[in-house]
Amino acid sequence: MDIFSVFTMLGGLALFLYGMDVMGDGLEKQAGSRLKSILERASKTPLRGFLLGAAVTAIIQSSSAATVMVVGFVNSGIMELSQAVGIIMGANVGTTVTAWVLSLSGLQGDSIFVRLLKPSSFSPLLAVVGIILYLFVKDNKKKNVGGILLGFAILMFGMQTMSDAVAPLKDVPEFTRLFVAFKNPVLGVLAGAVLTAIIQSSSASVGILQALSATGAITLRSAVPIIMGQNIGTCVTALLSAVGANKNARRTAMVHLYFNIIGTLLFLVLYSAADALISFSFMDGPADQISIAVVHTAFNLFATAVMLPFGKGLERLANLTIPRQENETEQFLALDERLMEAPSVAIGRCRDITVDMANTARASMLRAMSLLRTYDSEIARQVEEGEQALDRYEDEIGSYLVKLSSRNLSDNDSREVSELLHSIGDFERIGDH
Repeated sequence: MDIFSVFTMLGGLALFLYGMDVMGDGLEKQAGSRLKSILERASKTPLRGFLLGAAVTAIIQSSSAATVMVVGFVNSGIMELSQAVGIIMGANVGTTVTAWVLSLSGLQGDSIFVRLLKPSSFSPLLAVVGIILYLFVKDNKKKNVGGILLGFAILMFGMQTMSDAVAPLKDVPEFTRLFVAFKNPVLGVLAGAVLTAIIQSSSASVGILQALSATGAITLRSAVPIIMGQNIGTCVTALLSAVGANKNARRTAMVHLYFNIIGTLLFLVLYSAADALISFSFMDGPADQISIAVVHTAFNLFATAVMLPFGKGLERLANLTIPRQENETEQFLALDERLMEAPSVAIGRCRDITVDMANTARASMLRAMSLLRTYDSEIARQVEEGEQALDRYEDEIGSYLVKLSSRNLSDNDSREVSELLHSIGDFERIGDH
């Protein structure tokens, strides 16, 4: 493998990550208000929270983004910590969908059905359809579909490029010895965690592992601890997003970390014990893309099945890590920038706060009108306080909407941002008058 192969591999990785980002962005836009309605159904029932988390993550193709949103919900007071636990578990399962999509390129066979399922067969067609929809169709929903198809095609092309570039590594003894070392669970977990922490996406790091499996140097025995570590590494995004948030939001990020650490320890202990007793000889065989997807899904389903009944225990563990104080009060931010991971959700939150602003303006106007008949200094003071509150509303909502408008919004979301900006200006003027 020469320097040009390294350049090719890095180029493939760049296309892979870019395609994943484009596809996720298109899926999120297409989901639009439906994503918001799904998130609004958060329940204290752990099972429903799990299903909610799995559905949202499958839609936006990123457990990191889903968890960051949950941290934002808790920080804003939209969601309780107890509700967030099940959603976080579901997010870990939902993110495994990406690995299964990527594993299609590893299908073997010459039948027409198998060939049609291979990305190398249908990706070019999806790219052609996607570029037509994206460039030549005015309907924004169809443009979003075009973006999803283009993103998927770029992602699969990047995956294939990476696989082809690393294929010569199968003849490099040093590379083979490197992955033999990862049979040590501690080294494997550390390697997976560090890689995922760097690129901030477990789906992407699993995809990279699937691409490397084309060399034949990766055995299932070395892949298992790496996949465990990838699940731990993805917690870094939520932990970073919780910096500066309130205590409950920080506890939410800790729940995500503890879930993956405890799940990894349990899985590795049971796997190692069973391997010592039964000796899974097939684990020394080469891993392929499908087997990596199976391990990724099996681990997350195992961890969820074990931990879901003990959601309250995870919550208590997070509370022990970040202790509650007597008479603890949290100053919830009305609007949280973490919600901008899903613009339609952030806009919905702005709309809710704008309704509160409208009610404040209405109450101030009615109080002011009542003073025309009978003056009351207490009511006059309340009118003055209402005007100051409306100023704060306009400042906070307006600043948030301006930041939100710089995001890649759909036409419907852009129109709603414009309408909200006009509305808060009108409500603030009511307070002035």
